[in-house]
Amino acid sequence: MALALLDEQITQLVALRRALHQKPEVSGEEEQTAARIVQELERAGADHIWTGLGGHGVAAAFIGAQGGPTIMIRCELDGLPIQEVSDVPYRSKVEGKGHLCGHDGHMAMVLGVALAMAKRPKRGRVILLFQPAEETGAGAAAVIADPRWPEIRPDYAFAYHNVPGRPLGQIGLCRGTSNCASRGLKIAFTGRTSHAAAPEDGVSPASAIAELMQTLPEIGTGGEMHADFALATLTHASLGEPSFGISPGSGELRVTLRSQTDRRMERMVSDVETRVAAALDRLSFLSADTSCHEVFLATVNTDEAVEIAAQSATKLGLEQREMITPMRWSEDFGRFGLDGAKSAMLFIGSGEDQPQLHNPDFDFPDALIPIGVSLFVEIVDQILSDPSQANTSPNG
Repeated sequence: MALALLDEQITQLVALRRALHQKPEVSGEEEQTAARIVQELERAGADHIWTGLGGHGVAAAFIGAQGGPTIMIRCELDGLPIQEVSDVPYRSKVEGKGHLCGHDGHMAMVLGVALAMAKRPKRGRVILLFQPAEETGAGAAAVIADPRWPEIRPDYAFAYHNVPGRPLGQIGLCRGTSNCASRGLKIAFTGRTSHAAAPEDGVSPASAIAELMQTLPEIGTGGEMHADFALATLTHASLGEPSFGISPGSGELRVTLRSQTDRRMERMVSDVETRVAAALDRLSFLSADTSCHEVFLATVNTDEAVEIAAQSATKLGLEQREMITPMRWSEDFGRFGLDGAKSAMLFIGSGEDQPQLHNPDFDFPDALIPIGVSLFVEIVDQILSDPSQANTSPNG
């Protein structure tokens, strides 16, 4: 495979990835990470840089001499609120936080594209987006809602996520839905406390919570992936105060819903609301407030974008895996497709013996950086060298 970068540039990116790894910032707090990214983009000679997009997001444009389509390459800025247990010398220096999903590596790959863009495309634009708050599902929507987004809006959008358990550098291609929809539902119960010797004088949510803990998982039991796939996972339950003398007057239940389609998600949410209402009907004076959190829509790839990625991987001689079913985990990248971009979320194997994403000992493999950069650059070259790709962007 012909690499898009020189050996010294790859060494530079590895050092940068490890520096980012040491200073993770969680969703919505990526200020210092964004500042470092801006420095690197300025060094790479970006033609224009946007900062503060949808929070701490950063985007950079590399502009060709002639008009043409706009291609966006996107990565994520945020780490996780998980304590790293790795013994690598560049492990996280921030207590309780770590880059344990590989976003540090994703950033390094996209900065590698910036280095490769020293030789500008002959036509069109390349936008590199460093998106905030992917882990909470809030970042992509916030970027699109930013009033400067129309200056950036792409015709094509591509992103990677690394996948442990797959051969290093193997490219996963999924047509149609690539990542499930998901959202968290928090059900907060309000009753009335009483002395534990007279529970009948209070209103306890205990029986409602016990009932829902039994019935909510029935909404979606998982199993094989198909259009009607649904999974409801209880993630938290609490009841009153840790006391022996008080009959509880409050409680909370949290459930994560997951589905292959947004329509199926709507049915799941409605089913939860119906079951909560039924539980309340059996208990006078108990109320509940249901709220949604970390809402991810299904990510749906465009066939044309997937085909471009497949042809690029073939040209580079990269191993490919045609995925029959989407990932169960979610991604907010799909919002860029809903905004009109021909888009593809791609998957890149990070090693068959690699710890799982979000494990406390996960570490992005540096050997992926040159592979990821080369595929992104080849995708850009393929689109911008094709004269049949009309300029559909007012900014191209």
